[in-house]
Amino acid sequence: QVQLVESGGGLVQAGGSLRLSCAASGRTFSSYGAGWFRQAPGKEREFVAAISRSGRNTNYADSVKGRFTISRDNAKNTVYLQMNSLKPEDTAVYYCAATPRVLVTNLYHEYDYWGQGTQVTVSS
Repeated sequence: QVQLVESGGGLVQAGGSLRLSCAASGRTFSSYGAGWFRQAPGKEREFVAAISRSGRNTNYADSVKGRFTISRDNAKNTVYLQMNSLKPEDTAVYYCAATPRVLVTNLYHEYDYWGQGTQVTVSS
């Protein structure tokens, strides 16, 4: 069992930056790949970024590529999402998730554990 707690969300103006954190507890977090997903009101949850167990491999949605960076610190059992050049369309609840899959994955159903989410609101 892995417990995930997100933090770092908030209100920011367009063009600004935020850094989300996801603290993990329970089983050894370095045994899990991690990902960030988001869900805007009235929309389905969508993939944002993923990172492998070691942190060497990453994957991004086209909509955030070049603006967002996912990273992890296994010594601290924490995954991060650095979000720069934020746009109003980035407004959503952001969820951290963990997967036992070895390969980086952007598939929602391959993630077994989820956090409660943190709200990110980007004003224009």
